[in-house]
Amino acid sequence: MRHMHGINERSDSFLLAGLAAAMAFGLAACNNTATAPQAALPQVTVAHPLKREIVDWDEYTGRLAAPESVEVRARVSGYLTAAAFDEGAMVRKGDLLFVIDQRPYQATLESARAALAGAEARLELAGLNATRAAQLLDSKLLPQRDFDAASEERKAAAAALAAARAAVRSAELDLGFCEIRAPIGGRVGRRMVTAGNYIAGGGKDSTLLTTVVSLDPIHVYINADERAYLRYQRLAESGTRPSSHNQSNAARLALADEQGFPHEGRMDFVDNQVDPATGTVLGRAVFANPDGVLTPGMFARVQILGPAAYEALLVPDAAVAVDQTRRIVYVLDGNDTVQARQIEPGRQEGKLRVIRSGLEDGDRVVIKGLQRVRPGMSVEAVDGSIGE
Repeated sequence: MRHMHGINERSDSFLLAGLAAAMAFGLAACNNTATAPQAALPQVTVAHPLKREIVDWDEYTGRLAAPESVEVRARVSGYLTAAAFDEGAMVRKGDLLFVIDQRPYQATLESARAALAGAEARLELAGLNATRAAQLLDSKLLPQRDFDAASEERKAAAAALAAARAAVRSAELDLGFCEIRAPIGGRVGRRMVTAGNYIAGGGKDSTLLTTVVSLDPIHVYINADERAYLRYQRLAESGTRPSSHNQSNAARLALADEQGFPHEGRMDFVDNQVDPATGTVLGRAVFANPDGVLTPGMFARVQILGPAAYEALLVPDAAVAVDQTRRIVYVLDGNDTVQARQIEPGRQEGKLRVIRSGLEDGDRVVIKGLQRVRPGMSVEAVDGSIGE
């Protein structure tokens, strides 16, 4: 009995020791749990949308064209003796481009001048004869028919003199046409004919020598569809925006390698009908081009003034996210919980994006830290601002 009692005492001791160890471990675990730090909330930067007056621009693709373009052809025929210009250079109106051999035309002019001198002498003689005939007629010494013949001879001599003078003017013109000058100012093209070749002139089959296109100012042509054309008409009717038929509305242009729209111009023409083949209306804007960078034939992006100025909300373009087919921004409610707000974006203004609908000016929009948030999350908000 004493033996069994000893065994029981040892068992109780082991049991008590195990319970004490378990309690100690549990207490330690509780202490660790109580002192473990909670996970930090994601930090984001928020700001109210920027309010600004906006002028909308409608964007099109246009093609540059020279206001004036001339195919240079000769007015007289002959052998080309000189091409007095650098290909691709800028020329002024009246600059010498080509020279045709002038010797045959100089000879023709001298012959015409000699004929003119003879006609002048014959008229002078006919005038003297007519004067004498009139005196003799008064003295009854000359028949009437002889007087009439002398008078007609003077008229014929006067007509011959007029023809001789016209021949001289024509010969002078032909001699002048031997020097082919730039009909307009602009950039000249390449030589189509070199010196030494015979060229035909003065007709529909005249030889093409070169081309000249004007560059400053320069035109750009665009095509607006019927819907856009009707919208412009409705805006004009309501007084919101004048029609480009009647007023030179503002236009802006950018080349393929340019940021923004650095070239400013104005509308100067809208066609009077819709092209039935394309369903579009042709419009034209004019731009200053003093440095000649805008070149005929180039494509360009063109913006045409839209409706009148209005007040709009803007957020950084980077704050606009894509959710399948929707455009959204993240906003915080009063408890700093993230919400996805569907918006209708407008055009880009620098690094900002116009928001047409979906936001209020008092909304707190997440502008930094978008990659760390999801709808329904609680976040730590840091106030920021949207710069211009």
